[in-house]
Amino acid sequence: MKHGLLLLIFAALPVWAQGAPLCSPEWAQWVEKKVHTGDGQGHGPDTGSEEWKSVVEFHLGIRGQSNVPERNGQAWCAYIDTLLKQGPSYNCDDIHPDSIEAMICTDAGLAAQDRKLAGIYQQALAKAANEQPSTLKAEQRGWIKGRNECWKNEDKQACVQQQYRLRTTELQARYRLVPERGPFRFACDGTPANEVVVTFYETEPATLIAEYGDSVSLMYAQPAASGSRYQGRNESFWEHRGETMIQWGYDASEMRCKPVN
Repeated sequence: MKHGLLLLIFAALPVWAQGAPLCSPEWAQWVEKKVHTGDGQGHGPDTGSEEWKSVVEFHLGIRGQSNVPERNGQAWCAYIDTLLKQGPSYNCDDIHPDSIEAMICTDAGLAAQDRKLAGIYQQALAKAANEQPSTLKAEQRGWIKGRNECWKNEDKQACVQQQYRLRTTELQARYRLVPERGPFRFACDGTPANEVVVTFYETEPATLIAEYGDSVSLMYAQPAASGSRYQGRNESFWEHRGETMIQWGYDASEMRCKPVN
C-alpha cells in the first residue's frame, strides 16, 4: 500500500521535480508552463517545435542574441533550463504576495524580461551620466509604478509582458544601445524647410525616433499589409509603394514626404 501511495505522489509531482531529461517532451511541457507561449485559448505553436523554441526565446527576451546556442541541440535546452530557474533582478523575499512583483517572481518569462531590462537600464544609466538634469532614474520609477498598475488589467501577465517589451525597446532606442540606420531626412508637403529626420533602430519590436521641429517621437513598428508602418503616441510613419506619409499630432493631416538626398 505504501509503495502504491508513493507512486501516486511521484506521478503528481511537477515534471521538473521528476528529473525529466533535457529536450524531452516532458521537459518541453515544463518550459511551456513557465513561459506560456500560447494565447490562453488553446492557440499557439506546437510545444517542442522550431517555432515554439523561437517564441520561447522571444518571451525570455533572448531571441537574436549571439550567445544563445543553436536550437537543434542539448546546449539550447540547458541554456533555457538555467534561465528558467533564475528569479528577477530584485529580491522576492519581502514582496507582498498579491502584488505584480510577486507575480513576476513566479513567472519565469517575466523574471527573464525583468533581468534583461535591468541590464539595459544600467547601460542607459552609463550613457545618461552627463544628462543635465538627469531624468532617467525618475522615469524608471514612474515606469515601475505604471507596470504595477497592471493589477487592474484582466490579463495581468500580458499587460506586464507588454510593459517590459515597450520599456526595453524605448531605452535601447533612446540611448542607442542597438544598431541603427540613419538618420534619414524627409522634406514634407513640397517644402524643404518642412523636414522630418528619422533614425531606425534594430529593437524588437523595431522602432524609430523621428524629429520634427522641436518635437521628438518614438514610434513602434506595426503590422501592415504592405510597406512599413510605425506608430507613436500621436504620430505615425508609413512607407508604402514608394511614398512616405507622416502624421504629426493628434487628428493632424498626413504629410506627403520625400527623402532628401
